[in-house]
Amino acid sequence: MATLHPDAPALAAPGAPGARKGRHAGWKLLLLLLVCVSPVIASYFTYYVVRPEGRRNFGELVEPLRPMPGLAASTLDGQDGDLLALRGQWLLVSVAPGACDAACQNHLYLQRQMRESLGKDKDRLDWVWLVTGDDAPPAAIRPGLQQATVRRVDAQDLARWLEPAPGHGITEHLYVVDPMGNWMMRFPAAMDAAAAAKAKRDLERLMRASASWDTAGRKQ
Repeated sequence: MATLHPDAPALAAPGAPGARKGRHAGWKLLLLLLVCVSPVIASYFTYYVVRPEGRRNFGELVEPLRPMPGLAASTLDGQDGDLLALRGQWLLVSVAPGACDAACQNHLYLQRQMRESLGKDKDRLDWVWLVTGDDAPPAAIRPGLQQATVRRVDAQDLARWLEPAPGHGITEHLYVVDPMGNWMMRFPAAMDAAAAAKAKRDLERLMRASASWDTAGRKQ
């Protein structure tokens, strides 16, 4: 039977002070992690589970959440980037080819108006246009995009993340992405000003539910 060398360090018994100290450190680390993520969990619990009687979301909640993929996302002037760089802010997203037809321009207008209507919370949300295809946006709409985040992405890759409602196309909706990069809500197709007012109330509730852990400005 093998024997330990006389000079070998003794192994700590399960009940020895060293073993207890190790377990104590492990529990402290676990508790620290829980403290860090508990505000996020609590806000989602409040929004998804604790719903006042009679309350209805205008937008459709995405369950389970869909994490943002690492897609190539270049600027309109051709600078390379990654979609993941947009994490750290709430995002109100539209999708359309660069030619941007009337429906696309309506979405861009509603995105800007909905963000501005959030008042003091507007800096916690970016309005994003994900451009598919190679067309350049019309010169007439470029001045209105100065406060928008515009990125060109591959349509097929994007379709593996964002998904339209049955019977609709990906360009027909506005999508909400949380600061952690999770797609978590989809607004109905063919929105008008009245629908945007209802969608705004959903955004306001999201801002309130996340106020304890989310602040303005992108966190790297």
